[in-house]
Amino acid sequence: MSDYSIDDFTNAINQTDLNKGDTIFVHSNLTALGRPKNIRSSEELCQSFLDSCFGKIGLSGTIVVPAFTYSFPKEEIFDPKSPTKQMGAFSEWVRKQPGSIRSLDPCFSIIALGGAAQELTEDMPQNSFGEDSFFDRLLKRNGMILNINLNSGSTFVHFVERCLGVPYRFDKTFSGIINHEGEKEAKSTIWVRDLTDPVTEANFSKFHRLSTSAGLNARFSIGRGSVNFIRSRDTYDLIEDEIQSDPLFLTNGMAKND
Repeated sequence: MSDYSIDDFTNAINQTDLNKGDTIFVHSNLTALGRPKNIRSSEELCQSFLDSCFGKIGLSGTIVVPAFTYSFPKEEIFDPKSPTKQMGAFSEWVRKQPGSIRSLDPCFSIIALGGAAQELTEDMPQNSFGEDSFFDRLLKRNGMILNINLNSGSTFVHFVERCLGVPYRFDKTFSGIINHEGEKEAKSTIWVRDLTDPVTEANFSKFHRLSTSAGLNARFSIGRGSVNFIRSRDTYDLIEDEIQSDPLFLTNGMAKND
């Protein structure tokens, strides 16, 4: 027996305010939705989700997936041709599609497919969360964040934290090698926290509840899980409003009081 059909997702995405030419940044955990109807393989499942997305945003639209490797902190060479082992089946499947482009960020690379793929991946700055980073470009386009079987929080939230200067994270620069058209030395600056302090650990549960109750996050139950759609600008504005009175809004520091 199946738990859902691709039509369930198509009906959900068609209820959002996505338009032709829009950008969708997808974090996904497809298997947690359960068993899809009339789908025989992981590849067919990924293709069906991609088709539903492009059916809404058109061929001028762009799908972006995370391909994070954290290579330099792990003292590994970053090779953009390497598989996206940590990011799930959908990210790896998109990486293999003709026309997909991967950014050369050695810690927080992304893969884009569609009309703005080149624009969103080229000439990445050293700081993964700084000016003109992918996340900055996503905000300027007011791209949609789609989380499949995850809440409305995402990696984009860390970019917002940096813009707002939260007290519990800081920039840290790593050195390493990028293997692209030959091996080249490079530096990568990422937005980190004190791993020995559990209070600073990310916790997006309060953000998810507020964004959903405010109607900013469109949540749809599908199969054994859900999908969540939220605009990058709405994410930024809500966090900016809340963090003024609650500086630890996005961490375990306030979650224990909820």
